[in-house]
Amino acid sequence: MVPAPSARLRFREMTSADLDDMAALLGDPRVMLYPATKSRDDGARWIARNEDNYATHGFDLWIMETHSGQFVGDCGLTGQDVDGVPMLEVGYHVRTVLQGQGCATEAAAACRDFARTEIDAPELVAIIHPDNTASENVAQKIGMTRREDDHGGLIAARTVLGMTL
Repeated sequence: MVPAPSARLRFREMTSADLDDMAALLGDPRVMLYPATKSRDDGARWIARNEDNYATHGFDLWIMETHSGQFVGDCGLTGQDVDGVPMLEVGYHVRTVLQGQGCATEAAAACRDFARTEIDAPELVAIIHPDNTASENVAQKIGMTRREDDHGGLIAARTVLGMTL
């Protein structure tokens, strides 16, 4: 199961064949604002975790690419802990050269719709570094509102936006 294609993007499960693209994406400090950039080995573990979650839950982060197959980044749904409560988060990472073109908003909206229609999730959150205003804008564009600022989580600080589905 993957989200329906959007106007410019399509989704697919990530595999080990995506390691070069994912390692470059996750290793870019302009993409990974928190908690930190990832090594190539971290990228391999990232892919393996997603593959495990596809098998277990039917979803996680998916590769997003253009309809012609150009790698854009990843976007999807992950389980997160928000103040001790398990929540479903929409997350997105877009290659630096493609940022600011609406790809994250388009992909996040497709994932929001997937959460609503395919897994019947009651709500959705986005956990964002407080300095990442671009990511916060994406969450707001898909209908989320700020719920809280947290300065005591696993990362130094985070902003939680959410919406009822």
